[in-house]
Amino acid sequence: MEHEEAAARAGVRVRELREIGEFEQVYRLFDEIWRPGPTNVPATVELMVGFAHTGNYVAGAYAGDELVGASVGFRAARRALHSHVTGAVAGRGIGYALKAHQRWWCLEQGLERITWTFDPLVRRNARFNLVKLGARPEEYLPDFYGVMADAINEGDASDRLLAVWHLQEHIEPDDEPRNAAMTLWEGPNGEPVRETGDKSRLLLVGTPSDVERLRRDNAYAARAWRRAMRETLGGAMAAGGHVVGFTTRGEYVVSIT
Repeated sequence: MEHEEAAARAGVRVRELREIGEFEQVYRLFDEIWRPGPTNVPATVELMVGFAHTGNYVAGAYAGDELVGASVGFRAARRALHSHVTGAVAGRGIGYALKAHQRWWCLEQGLERITWTFDPLVRRNARFNLVKLGARPEEYLPDFYGVMADAINEGDASDRLLAVWHLQEHIEPDDEPRNAAMTLWEGPNGEPVRETGDKSRLLLVGTPSDVERLRRDNAYAARAWRRAMRETLGGAMAAGGHVVGFTTRGEYVVSIT
């Protein structure tokens, strides 16, 4: 099965979690990944206990006895699971193994969709969600979580895209569109450059090559990217545009209907 093959490739076992000690391991792993403030933890142990006890999704990926990834989600409207938080050791395929297990679990439960939010400025996450998984952003959510006091997001507005993964559908992303107009791209010093006058029906909205580094090295440019993304991608989606792909160069492909 796909989820078992993905776990084998990543060298992990993925399973649901039930015990207090396991939830404490997840808490510590998330703390290592995000370094959150005391009022901004991704998921408390008590919340995970409640979720697992009431038939929601709390799973971990183990390499031997070491927890190297985990995902926490809850059932939502219209036969969906909302994946609240997923974190994993990077670069080993563990995130994909967790998502494959999550998909299998949902299908076993009769669910049809998985939703989650992600930062539209983080290029690697956009590529993973849109190209690797085949999810589609369906809503732009300005400052969705308010102020986030953690090592990754601190100092930036928490704009998010709502990703929707239709589990019974296989969507081929449009990754090299023709006759598309560039509306946002990265300048020579990492700053966003915009073209606002084009009326094309297919738009390319670029992303910074590494927004997390940019937040550390050039906070002004990072804030400028947030404003530019909110106005270009957020504005296009609010006007009825649909994200239909993500290019190998790191651009959202937006169809204006």
